[in-house]
Amino acid sequence: MHSEQNNHAEESDLAQAVNQRSRDISEVPAVELINTVAVHLMSAAAVKTGLADDPKADELKDLDEARKLITALAGLITAAAPEVGSTHAAPLRDGLRSLQLAFREESSVPDAPGKGPGEKWTGPVN
Repeated sequence: MHSEQNNHAEESDLAQAVNQRSRDISEVPAVELINTVAVHLMSAAAVKTGLADDPKADELKDLDEARKLITALAGLITAAAPEVGSTHAAPLRDGLRSLQLAFREESSVPDAPGKGPGEKWTGPVN
């Protein structure tokens, strides 16, 4: 019986936490959320491309994962650019292009023009 009460209390606490987060997220403007997600994707892609500011950067490198992250970032930026405006989109595009170029440098097997990560959305990067 005591365990059942604990479970109900934990479920109630979880529901309250979810409700609080929903209220918190509802107060954040879409532009800020899009930028935040883009920065997280950029940071993860940079680490996976081997650009981490870490002595073990090579150990953290995973180009397959980087490709996925860069492609997702390119799709997000391309789709969101008209909604967030050039003030927000321009630095995101610059960061994306830098990642795409870094990926090309790190890759031992070069992609054909237009076939690199995210280039489906951005066009060829060189």
